[in-house]
Amino acid sequence: MSYKIVFFDIDGTLVNEEKEIPNDTLQAIRELKENGIEPVIATGRAPYFIKPLAEQLGIESYVCLNGGYVVYKGQLLYKRVMDKSSLEALVGLAGEHNHGLVFEGEHNYFRDKDDHPNITEAVLSLKVDFPDYNPNFWQTDEIFQVFLHCESHEEHLYETIKSHFTLIRWHAKAMDVLPLGGSKAQGIEAMLKKLEYSAEDAVAFGDGLNDKEMLEYVGFGVAMGNSHPELLPYANYVTTHVDEKGIRNGLIKAGLLQG
Repeated sequence: MSYKIVFFDIDGTLVNEEKEIPNDTLQAIRELKENGIEPVIATGRAPYFIKPLAEQLGIESYVCLNGGYVVYKGQLLYKRVMDKSSLEALVGLAGEHNHGLVFEGEHNYFRDKDDHPNITEAVLSLKVDFPDYNPNFWQTDEIFQVFLHCESHEEHLYETIKSHFTLIRWHAKAMDVLPLGGSKAQGIEAMLKKLEYSAEDAVAFGDGLNDKEMLEYVGFGVAMGNSHPELLPYANYVTTHVDEKGIRNGLIKAGLLQG
């Protein structure tokens, strides 16, 4: 199979625990582009968090916010906006349990608690700018994704709203909240349709629970050696660790780079 496009998760895939791009990954992406294969970022992160990394890699296209916001070479292709009435239910329930929320919009994001330790711990782990305080942001702007700051033993408190949302844990004290059925695969599908490619034309790399649908959807799904164990059954191939030439070795296995 001759693949045409490759989608890359960021955290744990393109970058390591220190949020740095390994040198061998930078070189692999350069070679991939030289071979005429387009690299695309596919991340849970918002577009305003990935620009320096995208510039460093020379990548112009991205699927952000877990498939909720898709840009191809500067052109917005697709938006998936969260329903206000569903958000109201989430805000009310989180408020009852004093669980902090962070609302992610198109150009910025805001927290709903002035001082909440779980928000601080989880967001700072991403090594991004800390969100300002605006508890009403969800009412005035389009929201694409929400961080819900609770621990795993508290997830049962949100059973009543799971008919409206998909919840994906990414930190011991935080989960992504997406519209029901939301995933990176939705955004990838929108981009492939625009390019007139099929899912079989695509490769994807990931390491986290929010990468399941993406790896299952594309023609060749690669799980990093440092992946969450629950991701592995969804991959066609498990490559090496992000710091052990994981990207290069996966691209070699896909037939896109020479060994």
